[in-house]
Amino acid sequence: MTNPASARIGLVASDPLRLVGMEAILSDLPGMEAVPLELDQIGSAPDVAVLILEARSGGDALQDLVAKLRREHPQLRIVVVGEGLDPLVIEQVIGAGAKGYLAETASEAEIRMALEVVLDGSVWAPRKVLAKLIEGGSTTASAASVGGDRIEKRMTAREREVLELLMDGRSNRAIAEALGIDEATVKAHLGRMLRKTGAHNRVELTLRAIEERSAH
Repeated sequence: MTNPASARIGLVASDPLRLVGMEAILSDLPGMEAVPLELDQIGSAPDVAVLILEARSGGDALQDLVAKLRREHPQLRIVVVGEGLDPLVIEQVIGAGAKGYLAETASEAEIRMALEVVLDGSVWAPRKVLAKLIEGGSTTASAASVGGDRIEKRMTAREREVLELLMDGRSNRAIAEALGIDEATVKAHLGRMLRKTGAHNRVELTLRAIEERSAH
């Protein structure tokens, strides 16, 4: 029986074996329900929270396909699964509206974390690519960090615990379990942390904290 609380994850892949493999991985992830789809079925698939799109499904027009899907289904969060980690390709698909990018070789743990982060409303991609995107488009965050205290110094003791777990790549659910609190409380902490630092989202906050720590 389908769990009504499960997040429905649409799967579009040109390779049937890859589709079966992704479906098997998702079946082992708690709170996830795999929904295999064809491109022309996306509009009629109810309640799909995230669409995993194999890059080969878009051929040479992958960027255009992502942009088209986002125009037609603005609430749909798209995660592209590609052959490699070419920063230019990743920047292009994120710029076209994708909320995440995974390599075909991604582990089950990485797929789980990516989906949870995207479901939380943030973007998932290799750290160097995200850092470049943030550097290029987040002047507010840069201004907020100039001349101010380090991020960790602005946090309460509990917020520093949340930050440590964010830097470890944990999702809201995993943070809640580790700290013995509920997800709503984690989200409330994150909201205050974003306001204190001027960061736009959890990914930007995490990257800035990691960069500050490595610089000291």
